[in-house]
Amino acid sequence: MSVRDIILSRRSVRQFKRLPVDRPTLQEIVDAGRLAPSAANLQPIEFVVVDDEKVCREIFPCLRWAAYISPRGDPRPGQEPAAYVVTLVNLGIRDKGFEYDVGAAMENMILAAREAGLGSCWLLSIDRKKIAAILDVPPTYRIDSVLALGVSAESPVAEEMTDSLKYWQDAEGVLHVPKRPLRSVCRYNRFC
Repeated sequence: MSVRDIILSRRSVRQFKRLPVDRPTLQEIVDAGRLAPSAANLQPIEFVVVDDEKVCREIFPCLRWAAYISPRGDPRPGQEPAAYVVTLVNLGIRDKGFEYDVGAAMENMILAAREAGLGSCWLLSIDRKKIAAILDVPPTYRIDSVLALGVSAESPVAEEMTDSLKYWQDAEGVLHVPKRPLRSVCRYNRFC
């Protein structure tokens, strides 16, 4: 699959098959995050991979899913993620302006996961305090976000946005994700 094919087929997934994700695959995904661009090459981003089923169950209630269609968009029982990558910022390296580094690392991991045949969902609405306690994260680190991973049990589709950017589920449970058309976001040489 080409990079473009991966980008075109990537959608956030919130329903997963209960199949484990092996450690070598998780390691490849995190390595893709590690290799992302970093401002001034400071590399403040670090990761905690959670693949133990018990710890995954502890992390799950700390996450908020699909606000536009909550609670319908939440993973159903038995369709929770198989693993998580908790993305941390080492505040001793950078305590502000790290958002770009996080974004680059997360997108690399999301694309690597898709290439590996996995679904993913980048979660920002999380209980950082509880997750830090569960994972014993020291106070010199900030939990930025969580990447949920697993074999997809759904096939969300992108479509051209018409009147609303809110994603929605149809009667069959298919998630529809409106995207602004290229002609509305791309200009050449001048804004006008």
